[in-house]
Amino acid sequence: QVQLVLSGGGVVHTGGTLRLSCEASGFTFRDYDMTWSRQAPGEEPEYVAYVERNGNTESADSAKGRFTISTDNGNNRLYPQMERLVADDSGLYRCGRGWGIGVNAWGQGTRVTVSS
Repeated sequence: QVQLVLSGGGVVHTGGTLRLSCEASGFTFRDYDMTWSRQAPGEEPEYVAYVERNGNTESADSAKGRFTISTDNGNNRLYPQMERLVADDSGLYRCGRGWGIGVNAWGQGTRVTVSS
């Protein structure tokens, strides 16, 4: 059974940093691309960044220079990190297995609130 548990969210002040952790189980983590998304209140989910199985990463324009994504294949974990947070970064963050239309599993997510 595929499970993706993203933790590390919470309330952070504007300009702060959060490091999330996505623990994967039920599949061979190193064999998959992984995706990170967010959904702001009242909005559709949007892609934030992804990491390919070979370690290459890509991020959305809104995340470039502030958000990074890395993996620890030995521990089956994905580490999305956010810096210089602003109010528009608030939302429900999720990790997913796959990329784009190939995402076939999502975790429940963790909520991030950026306050001034």
